Amino acid sequence: MDDHRTIVDATAVILTGGKSSRMGRPKALLPFDGEPLIVHVVRALTKIFPEAVVVAAPEQELPSLPVALVRDEVAYQGPVSGIYHGLNAAPREVCFVTSCDAPFLNLSLIAHLLSQISDCDVVVPYWQERFQPLHAVYRKRLTPLLKDQLDRSELRPIFLYDKVRTRKIHEDEIRSLDPEGLSLLNMNSPAEYEAALQLWSKRNSISISVELFGVARMLAKTPLVSLDLAQGATLAQVFSALADKLPVLVGRVINSEGLIAGYTCNINGLDFVRAPSAKVHAGDKIFILSADAGG
Repeated sequence: MDDHRTIVDATAVILTGGKSSRMGRPKALLPFDGEPLIVHVVRALTKIFPEAVVVAAPEQELPSLPVALVRDEVAYQGPVSGIYHGLNAAPREVCFVTSCDAPFLNLSLIAHLLSQISDCDVVVPYWQERFQPLHAVYRKRLTPLLKDQLDRSELRPIFLYDKVRTRKIHEDEIRSLDPEGLSLLNMNSPAEYEAALQLWSKRNSISISVELFGVARMLAKTPLVSLDLAQGATLAQVFSALADKLPVLVGRVINSEGLIAGYTCNINGLDFVRAPSAKVHAGDKIFILSADAGG
């Protein structure tokens, strides 16, 4: 992720209080990249926002978060209620509002949306012929209008847009910063959740190859193995993935601590490395050979 300066004049608001009826379980608690989804979203936003507000349902359970937590007065009144309570609790005039099921937030796009609010009340993306009210920027002073909407049971945020100064962000403008529009992707069903997990893994993984020599090659019956690993992976994770893919090597070439005695590892034909904490990078080629062959 690119470095971003903290946007000191805006608050992040994350809505978590939906029914999750199509998902079948609370979306905020879905595991994502090794942590609950709400933690993943808050972690991304607090890279550029000085504070965050999470709006939850009255009795909703959430993990401990470094945020201000507020709750809807009435459960399941929809996004207008969530936006209203989030803006009301925000300490700053300008707020970026999103939902807890948006795992691919693009901080550059968010910064661009915020940059367009100066003479507007709302800045909202228009993507695939629809407004995206839960990836938009709102001014805190809109809370009376949102309260009026709630009182009239107008539960769709777009009813607000014709009444205030609204900046519509068109698709070509979005694509200039987020070509695939992934920041606007959310997850409403188990199938969409599974697809998002696979996409995250693909976008945040690296591919390396491991070439085996001598006894290791004879045992594996193959000279070359390709591995997909998380970014920032270490040699320890290389050996663990190799053990999963070629269990025949366990106890003969590798063990839980790495390479067994008598074997060594070379990265890209340049450096002989044994430290399990050594980092590997995309495209690296790992050679595993007998120690006496490597000198």
